[in-house]
Amino acid sequence: MEKRGPFTHILVPTDGSKTSINAGRLAIQIAATHSVPITFVYVVDSAIVDEIAGATSKTTEMVHRELETKGRRYLDYLCRMARDRGLQTDQVVRHGIPHSEIANLAREQGVDLIVIGQVGRRGPRRVLIGSVAERVIEYAPCPVLVVRHTPARR
Repeated sequence: MEKRGPFTHILVPTDGSKTSINAGRLAIQIAATHSVPITFVYVVDSAIVDEIAGATSKTTEMVHRELETKGRRYLDYLCRMARDRGLQTDQVVRHGIPHSEIANLAREQGVDLIVIGQVGRRGPRRVLIGSVAERVIEYAPCPVLVVRHTPARR
């Protein structure tokens, strides 16, 4: 009988921030240890698109395109790192409300671990995890590992 590890598929949401890239690095280490596939996802946040379009002279379509292009760069970067470790990777771009899209993708792909970066807050909510990570924890169909800082390098 083949021994099965605790994880069979890992999902890593990224927004290009340092903490989300660090989460990607840690997820790659975990995936390499367990020889499991890893999916990276970038969600073009519809609320952010509307905010940027409202504050600039750009149309929502232009903002969508720009954010999606940036997101694909982040995904390419993380996938390259994972493939360098011999991992099977996938990258997904979604549009909508980040926590909903992340939780739905996890369900659709049968993911059993989400590794997400914490985005720090200031002021009265500083004791809480970043709002997207917080909502992912609430809605995810599987365990969520929140990464706060740079993982140790090997």
